[in-house]
Amino acid sequence: MEVEVKLRLPNAVTHQRVSSILSPYHLKTHTQENIFFDGANSELSSNFAVLRLRFYDLDAQCIISLKAKPVISNGISRIEEDEEPIDHFIGRACVSEPWRLALIDSSRIIRRVREEYGIGDNGLVCLGGFRNVRAVYEWNGLKLELDETHYDFGMNYEIECESSDPERAKDLLEEFLMSHGIDYSYSSVSKFAIFRSGKLPQLLLYSRHILWRAISVECPSSDCF
Repeated sequence: MEVEVKLRLPNAVTHQRVSSILSPYHLKTHTQENIFFDGANSELSSNFAVLRLRFYDLDAQCIISLKAKPVISNGISRIEEDEEPIDHFIGRACVSEPWRLALIDSSRIIRRVREEYGIGDNGLVCLGGFRNVRAVYEWNGLKLELDETHYDFGMNYEIECESSDPERAKDLLEEFLMSHGIDYSYSSVSKFAIFRSGKLPQLLLYSRHILWRAISVECPSSDCF
């Protein structure tokens, strides 16, 4: 189970301000290309699951992930995740010809996709994807990930923190943002859900300067990915 705090930032200016404040704690920055797949008959999405290939830093690494049963509430995301590395040349070949994915017998995740989700003779189809720039920081005992996500229809900005104590992590992050006068909101859907919707979600902000607060949506469905 992956448990993350997810807070959305309103724009590029705010993203840059957070980046500048956290710069003394910067560890590394990754470029990511995320490509998603489903069964030809929606075998994965109909069971609240999604298959993803993620390419890091111009094909320096490729990770295949199976995500399932997402729930996002009050800025905290919980999702079942299984992942493993695969050869990036194989990954690129599967993007071009998605049917190849189902033939990777050496992959534990692909075996799960076939056996648990019953991918049929028509195999897998590529849904497309998006790019993300992720800056990683070590701050106050937390590993923070500051994301700049590039969709065909716009840009999204988010700060994430995976934690075994998400409520404490969220409190620390909110205190940090509010102490610097930085507006934010609770993320209510995932990057994948935004990609599938084809539009950026409505932004309702938390701020020490603004008296109205974000509406949190509990989302136990495929729209949460």
